[in-house]
Amino acid sequence: MRHAISVLLQNEVGALTRMTGMFSSRGYNIETLNVAPTYDPRVSRVTLVVSGSDAAIAQLNALLAKLVDVVNIHDMTLGEHFERELAIVKIKLSTGGLTRVNTLIKNFDAEILDEAQKSCTIQLTGKVKDIDAFVSEAAEFGEISAVARSGTVAVSKGEVTLTSFDLQHLLVG
Repeated sequence: MRHAISVLLQNEVGALTRMTGMFSSRGYNIETLNVAPTYDPRVSRVTLVVSGSDAAIAQLNALLAKLVDVVNIHDMTLGEHFERELAIVKIKLSTGGLTRVNTLIKNFDAEILDEAQKSCTIQLTGKVKDIDAFVSEAAEFGEISAVARSGTVAVSKGEVTLTSFDLQHLLVG
């Protein structure tokens, strides 16, 4: 099963390497990895996607939680959550392709960044399956020359927050 896992990780040299190394040393491939700062400069939010049995991922999460640099961890797929991805797609359009691109943009609520026939560039944000569908449909009326995807970002639905760590953990400032 596919798991989207969010981790609050201390901003320390080597912290991300130690975290990702734990997955690779156990034979798991990280499908997407997104790292960005939080409102607290001492901590970054890491969102990663990995596939495996629920039991195996639960064991990986338990091991991950033991790493000294990990402040908090939450497997988003165990509860309701919002999950999105950003993509920028560049297409070399065939004749009449711009009209079809405009229809596609409307259908996917995307934004055109460059209308050039040889390098039509489109930006969209959505669920992973929607990004996959967009790229697939875009390939039908032009040659895909570049696809840049952010990887999954996720946040829990409701009051549960991963960033409510201040009361649970004392970070050295």
